[in-house]
Amino acid sequence: MKFVETIKNIWKIEDLRGRLLTTLLFVLIYRFGSFVVLPGIDPTALSALHSQTAGGLMALLDMFSGGAFSNASIFALGIMPYISASIVIQLLSIAVPYFQKMQKEGESGRQKMNQITRYLTVAILLFQGPSYLVNLSVQMAQAGQPLAIGFNWFTISSTILLCAGSMFVMWLGERITDRGVGNGISFIILIGIIARLPGAIVQEFGSRLNDAGGGLIVFLLEIVILLLVFAFAIMLVQGTRRIPVQYAKRIQGNKQYGGVRQYIPLKVNAANVMPIIFAQAIMFIPIAIVGFRASESNAFVQAFLDNNGFWYNFVFALLIIAFTYFYTAIIINPVQMAENLKLNNGFIPGVKPGKKTAEYIDTIMSRITLPGSILLAIIAILPAFARLFGVSMGFAQFFGGTSLLIMVGVILDTLQQIESHLLMRHYDGFFESGMRIKGRSGAMAY
Repeated sequence: MKFVETIKNIWKIEDLRGRLLTTLLFVLIYRFGSFVVLPGIDPTALSALHSQTAGGLMALLDMFSGGAFSNASIFALGIMPYISASIVIQLLSIAVPYFQKMQKEGESGRQKMNQITRYLTVAILLFQGPSYLVNLSVQMAQAGQPLAIGFNWFTISSTILLCAGSMFVMWLGERITDRGVGNGISFIILIGIIARLPGAIVQEFGSRLNDAGGGLIVFLLEIVILLLVFAFAIMLVQGTRRIPVQYAKRIQGNKQYGGVRQYIPLKVNAANVMPIIFAQAIMFIPIAIVGFRASESNAFVQAFLDNNGFWYNFVFALLIIAFTYFYTAIIINPVQMAENLKLNNGFIPGVKPGKKTAEYIDTIMSRITLPGSILLAIIAILPAFARLFGVSMGFAQFFGGTSLLIMVGVILDTLQQIESHLLMRHYDGFFESGMRIKGRSGAMAY
């Protein structure tokens, strides 16, 4: 079989084998740390916390942390504070001249921005850490083991551990990027999502098996629909619109150059999964503002903590559409593309080089970004519709939404990197010649 042969070829390449083993090692460290409970916490008294994270926005937060949130682990705050800090810095790089100048400084500017992002991450963690401990105390009080929360050694030491845990997770992600395969931060999120999938499938299967009147048939139908949504998500991530480009003929000596016709592939969803991650981080703001335990009397806050409710999904979809345009504008520069074409004696048939070409590319991007962003938003809110048809909360999260799109984007990106290693060493990739995996092309900017 071709797949088995590809796996053998992967193992033959020493550098690729080392990167895969390094990635596996870091993943195992991350998964081990998600079960290391904070000192002074009785793991048997966390039943109320497990119940709290079984549904709503808290379930998503627990999923992104790989279950560390509900385990009161040293990794409980996960990677989301770093993502939130990254979003703030990227927004500042558009609106604030100081950050715009820093962004144009090349590698040195990127390092400065990364350092500022880390400082901001620590600031967010110092705010979220005590809030998490307050919620943990309330949940443990229901089990008869309240925590002494206040300005004491337990609060200070636990906050430091939570901050250090999240920063360590961030460090693991960066090491995976440098020495492993794929984008490390994305991969950390992917592992947290996949860790929940087997349990969600078993839970859904058990609940359907207990249903009278065709429960097993319903479960099989759910699996088929899940696979169809997964295939649709892949098509959305990989969909492109090709613009024809003609290169002018030029003669140097006895050789002729140019005169060929090629295509510029413009992705329908150039931002890929990033708008989902950005929007999801914004939707976590109510928790950050009011604390992990929002007041039940505050209907406004409760509406935005219910990820099955209308207002949550409506705002979530709008944010995804807005962030799709925002991130596409960051990674696609029509002016630069037009300049590159002009320098290489290339032009789009029927369009004047220079400014007109930039305007043409910008118009095409605007036209294909709108349907792409709407389809992305629809997939993102599909779990809410799955809940309407009786799918369990844990399993419904994989019928679209953040979980599915992150899985698709990160898996394709990782497979693309592996395939690049194979092709560089003249091995066949995962697909036949002419069919190549289209990853996210650097969509993650962490």
